[in-house]
Amino acid sequence: MEVDSTSTVKLLLSDSQMTVPNNTAETIPKASWQEKAHAFIRWMCTPLGACITIYGLNVVAWGGMLFLLMCNAAPAMCHPTCDSLDSSRRIWIEIDSQILNALFCVTGFGLAPWRIRDLYQWFFWRLGWSGASRRKGFTRLAEIHKNWFLKAQELSVLPIDTQQNYPAAEQATPTPLWKMDVVVWGNILNTVFQICLAVCMWAMNRFDRPSWTTGLFVGLACVVAGVAGIVMWLEKKRVKKASEHPGALLLIPRATEPIIPGGKSGDYTSIKPNL
Repeated sequence: MEVDSTSTVKLLLSDSQMTVPNNTAETIPKASWQEKAHAFIRWMCTPLGACITIYGLNVVAWGGMLFLLMCNAAPAMCHPTCDSLDSSRRIWIEIDSQILNALFCVTGFGLAPWRIRDLYQWFFWRLGWSGASRRKGFTRLAEIHKNWFLKAQELSVLPIDTQQNYPAAEQATPTPLWKMDVVVWGNILNTVFQICLAVCMWAMNRFDRPSWTTGLFVGLACVVAGVAGIVMWLEKKRVKKASEHPGALLLIPRATEPIIPGGKSGDYTSIKPNL
């Protein structure tokens, strides 16, 4: 027996209205700092968490040492002078710079295939010859970045009176398209600047290399990667906060077919609409 999708949605809405009052927001208890610490420790024990933790500690340790050397925090290493190329200070600055360059190459070069893939889809989206190719490129990008990018939702499957009861102000608004541009180009430019830094660090020695090249490319690579990361973090936080609103729970998910609960363990059963 086929079930009408509109009747199913009305049934779900009526159940939710019976359990949650109109002007009452469901409060979700926040995890304490002990629970967050335990979750972080459990994540560190995983293979991926251990690798990321070791990588981050190396970046912080060698970066902090380089900062202290640049600030002349060890006067005993300034022999014969602090700016002498033969001094221990300048030698260790070079060692720290090479190690940090190698660490940055792990992410800059290791993530390059996925960043090039995103750029390839971006060209289809922004510079496609036809509307179908542009839609295909955008759909692919949105699917890749679905953990933080929110596409426009289709609410036509909901009853009209339900859409009026929950206006757009109470629903999660779609992510602006320019944020996808910032993320895609920020990631690919990070790889490009890392290539420039690696060429300068490996093709020239410390006697012939201009001092401004290291600082310039390190700064540019960090800025573009930081901007892309901040955009994704803020957007993911915004979408998560909007999804906690009671009205957002009544929206149909991104699945192509309506779903209803069907099982004691929270399973869901898809229902095909009666055409």
